[in-house]
This record gives sequence, structure tokens and C-alpha cells, in this order.
Amino acid sequence: MMLDATKGEVQRSLLEKELESVGIRLNKHKPNIYFKPKKGGGISFNSTVTLTQCSEKLVQLILHEYKIFNAEVLFREDCSPDEFIDVIVGNRVYMPCLYVYNKIDQISMEEVDRLARKPNSVVISCGMKLNLDYLLELLWEYLALTCIYTKKRGQRPDFTDAIILRKGASVEHVCHRIHRSLASQFKYALVWGTSTKYSPQRVGLTHTMEHEDVIQIVKK
Repeated sequence: MMLDATKGEVQRSLLEKELESVGIRLNKHKPNIYFKPKKGGGISFNSTVTLTQCSEKLVQLILHEYKIFNAEVLFREDCSPDEFIDVIVGNRVYMPCLYVYNKIDQISMEEVDRLARKPNSVVISCGMKLNLDYLLELLWEYLALTCIYTKKRGQRPDFTDAIILRKGASVEHVCHRIHRSLASQFKYALVWGTSTKYSPQRVGLTHTMEHEDVIQIVKK
């Protein structure tokens, strides 16, 4: 989320409220609550932890508001009433968010330091090109992406044309990205990088690639 550092917290608060109103939850995980409507038997309520925000009576009142009179509910963590409502509605989206404060060259150093220390936040200046490298690193991390470079036999790695995959991708995923028939012709691969014990290491299709690994694929 790109924010104007000169506008303080007003802009961020407004955007967060807009997203909350349409069911988007930023930097939150799905509440660990088991909820299953039933055809009969009333409301069965249990919890595996001590609840400080919800009670059995409150849960029943919330369910009745949604015209639910038969259901099984199990709290596995101490959740708020709003989080329980999110589980009932069932259409909430939970996603990570990186708050990017731009124009830090127009505010005081004290304010820059305060914003930089906030969780899930980074401070930059596009105009003066400040801290952009760190922003790029965080984007890779938040998007859970992996950059893979390819290498042909007898040649240097091609660092100009990377393959972008989700974190945890295997050699087989790399093959499919290059060509859909490559996996069926695969013999082995040589990998250089942090995913190997030594470089190069001969690996199979199930080997998990890591960020900025280099791969050379050998066909049958």
C-alpha cells in the first residue's frame, strides 16, 4: 500500500477502513475457529483455550442474529466477536500488506524514524531514490516469490532473463515454465546456489529451488 508520508496516519486509516468494509483483512490470519451449521441438535460450543473476548452466551446471540440455531462451534484460539462473525460470513480475504511511506524527504528525521519502526512498514523517497533497494527486497519476501536463473552447458548463466516462481517451487516447476514437454525429457539438473550442499549439485525433479539459484537442465 503506497502512502504519502506527509499525510501522517489519516490516509492509511481511511484506506484500511475501506478495505475492511469489503471484507479484506490486512496482515491478519484466518481465525482458528471450527464452525459447521447443522440441521438439528441446537448449538454445540467448545473451546480448547481460555476465552477472554467471547463467551458461550455471546456466541449464541451472534448465531441467532444470523438466523443460525443449529451449529457446532470450536474455538482453538482466543478470538474476538468480530473475528467469529468473519468465520460465520465466510467470505473474508486475508492477505499480507506492506505499507510503503513515500516522500520521506519532505518530513523530519524523527517522523521518518517513527514510520520506519512501525510493523510491516518501509520508508522511501521515489524522487530522491532513497531506500528503493530495501523496498525491492521486502517485495520479494512479501510476495513469496523466487527468482531462478538458467544456464546452458558451457555458457555463463543468463542473469538478464530470470524465471519467477512461487517460493517452494521445485525443479519440475522450472521445467514446466520453460516448456511444457521439458519435464518428460528431463534426465537431471545441475544447480548452483543456496538450495544445494555444494555447487554444482546434481538434482532431480523434486529438488526445491531457492531465491537466485542457477539451474542447468540436462535432457535424456
